[in-house]
Amino acid sequence: MREVRARVAATQVEYVSGKVFFTTCSDLSMLKKLKSAERLFLLIKKQFPLTVSSAGKGKMLNEMQGLINDDPGSWLNAISLWKSLLELDAKNEKLSQGSSHPLKRKVEENETIIAKKFKTEQMQEIKENKDCHPGKRIGEETLQQEDFITKTENFQEEEFRNDVEKAIVGHNQKDLTFRVSCRCSGAVGKTFTAQEVGRVIGIALMKQFGWKADLRNPDLEIFIHLNDIYSVVGIPFFRVPLANRAYIQTAGLRSTIAWAMASLAEIQAGALVLDPMCGLGTILLEAAKEWPDVYYVGADVSDSQLLGACENLKAAGLEDRIELLKASVIELPLPSESVNIIISDIPFGKKFKLGKDIKSILQEMESKEQCYKNGMASEVL
Repeated sequence: MREVRARVAATQVEYVSGKVFFTTCSDLSMLKKLKSAERLFLLIKKQFPLTVSSAGKGKMLNEMQGLINDDPGSWLNAISLWKSLLELDAKNEKLSQGSSHPLKRKVEENETIIAKKFKTEQMQEIKENKDCHPGKRIGEETLQQEDFITKTENFQEEEFRNDVEKAIVGHNQKDLTFRVSCRCSGAVGKTFTAQEVGRVIGIALMKQFGWKADLRNPDLEIFIHLNDIYSVVGIPFFRVPLANRAYIQTAGLRSTIAWAMASLAEIQAGALVLDPMCGLGTILLEAAKEWPDVYYVGADVSDSQLLGACENLKAAGLEDRIELLKASVIELPLPSESVNIIISDIPFGKKFKLGKDIKSILQEMESKEQCYKNGMASEVL
């Protein structure tokens, strides 16, 4: 809730049972920057939970179908908005790619100049030899040359249109293909399986809008969550969840959790942040991406974990801001009171057998942490 207010100027922010609902005017490029969200959906409908009737499933089935049939206009409006957002996002990405490749633009400009010169030469040659060719032949050759030049000069425009058409689903909503993903819990989950709900919703969508079901590669995914608190229907904006970071080569601790831990530390510029059991370095990666003017150190005793962390740092381009050490958490090769903030996902449970060692681990971390220096408050998370 705090992040959507700060990052995308969200209003009408509401938290209900594991989900955050909000309204924003930000485009998809801004929404992609959300770090705490697992997935992002365009809300179609949110209403009271379905009535679980002892008389049978018939009433509940009618209520499920009513999610579509009672207000088809809201579905059509949501689809139009979804397509518009994708179109705008595709345009922005295309413009961004164009501005970031000046050499490519220069090459394309040179190709256009060469093509125009070629056209001039060919037209001159046709004019000089027009007495040797029937008029129809001249017209055909001229048309061929003009087609070639048009394709060359409009290459960027055509490429851009193709990208937009890939991002947007068709020109007619009746051409949409879809699949339904369901999650059922509580009393609804005891009465229906997710597959049963998906089948009911899918049939209603086909009858109402004429869409076609495609389970493998649909244009549109419909997400439905039914529980004892609400009935929610939405469209995922992205096929890949936001939690899957492009800059993390090998996933360790879930990236959203790592970012949340780092955000609670209130990291300030100039600080030294330590993760003494860094594993694959997810916490340090998330922190370094969000708070760049900070020095980060990660330590671990496992060669395989450090190797994976090193690959992640290279993939993210953060080798110069994160240092990795092979060291035990109870024998850290750092001076006393040299660290401002310590953030770590401490292993626990029978698998790691840290019961009797946890006291020495915490004591070692405490000895490396500054109590207070230069106005920088220290924290252990």
